[in-house]
Amino acid sequence: MSHISLPGDIPFNRPALAGREMDYMAQALEQMHISGDGPFSRRCHVCLENALGVKRALLTTSCTHALELAALLLNIAPGDEVIAPSFTFVCTVNAFVMRGARPVFCDIRRDTLNMDERLLEKLITPQTRAIIPVHYAGVGCEMDKIMNMAAAYSVPVVEDNAHGLFGRYRGRYLGTFGIMAAQSFHETKNFSCGEGGALLINDPALVERAEILREKGTDRSRFFRGQVDKYTWVDLGSSYLPSDLLAAFLLAQLEQREVILGKRQAIWRRYHRELDDWARDHGVGLPTVPPHCDHPAHMFHLIMPDVRARDALLAALRAERILGVFHYQPLHLAPMGLKFGGRPGMCPVTEDISDRLVRLPFYNDLNASDQDRVVRVVRSFRSAAVCRNGFDKAKPSNH
Repeated sequence: MSHISLPGDIPFNRPALAGREMDYMAQALEQMHISGDGPFSRRCHVCLENALGVKRALLTTSCTHALELAALLLNIAPGDEVIAPSFTFVCTVNAFVMRGARPVFCDIRRDTLNMDERLLEKLITPQTRAIIPVHYAGVGCEMDKIMNMAAAYSVPVVEDNAHGLFGRYRGRYLGTFGIMAAQSFHETKNFSCGEGGALLINDPALVERAEILREKGTDRSRFFRGQVDKYTWVDLGSSYLPSDLLAAFLLAQLEQREVILGKRQAIWRRYHRELDDWARDHGVGLPTVPPHCDHPAHMFHLIMPDVRARDALLAALRAERILGVFHYQPLHLAPMGLKFGGRPGMCPVTEDISDRLVRLPFYNDLNASDQDRVVRVVRSFRSAAVCRNGFDKAKPSNH
């Protein structure tokens, strides 16, 4: 979510330069190669492959397009089913619905807000063609159990890792568990080029076809490697290549990943430290990070006691020119979700959490002074609006 801010405003998100973005974009212009898969795109691919240890990384124009590529690679067709959390962005399921699949919505855990792996087995049917865990806020899903369940039923796993680049589960990078994973480089993400994404491919057997689908269904990549003397239309596909200008911007961000992650971890820890006692006293949930997960500090959220307290806190922040926001609305209750069999009560934790969640301003260059302002408004919320909403009497949440 972007926001045009005025002087004195604290937006929810603000993009920031991290290093050589402008220099690299100028180089791309000087080289006169600003279409897709130029030198900077290739450098991004190598950077991601080496850093994560994946077989192949391919930049895309968005995380949505990375998921669409995954659906094509899995040959998703009408009558197929895919299991995904209801608490996610619409693109997680839309990419598969566009190929004719029916989404099967899974509820989330109360602690990490990730797919509840304990519910998976009862959702799997002979028509299940993919399980799509979403690493919410960059905190890893319980991938051991999810992968074991997927293996038992021979169902591929595609990770939606839009929030979690360089996060780890039991020491292993998120995005390296499933057969494929989708990344986002949207303006709101830790590493950004405005709009962009990537498909991480962990199964070598999928690499060559992924290149074809991404290049409009042609074997153009094979032609450039000298494997064929001309390229032609050989499969389905579309144009999923981002401009090399965007790749140039992104490369500068990826090169500064340790600096960026360090800044964000410091912001996350400060929010947690400054709000911990206030949250305990007022029945507010703070983010849960299991000890076996290392997260990349993608966001910081609060779970308020009820929807009235949520709305009142957002209003209190807005009155001080601070933009806090809620997050996903349950997909199973959306108009399209209802068409696929969604109904109230199907995912009770999702329905509850979506009414109570508040995300605080969080971006790479959020300075200490502005963060202090946010913390002061949140901590003073008790006297400003809480008492009027019965917030004092709220019981601590199970989050």
